[in-house]
Amino acid sequence: MNTFEKNVQSKRNDAVDSGVGFAVSFGFFATLFIIATIVEFVAR
Repeated sequence: MNTFEKNVQSKRNDAVDSGVGFAVSFGFFATLFIIATIVEFVAR
């Protein structure tokens, strides 16, 4: 066992972290899409 396996910085589940990252990035791009849709609707 190497040094990095003995001294783990975070014992959290990686699936939780990846799920949070997916949700945050999805929310960001969804917000951009909603803003662009509103701007397009107002510009008509």
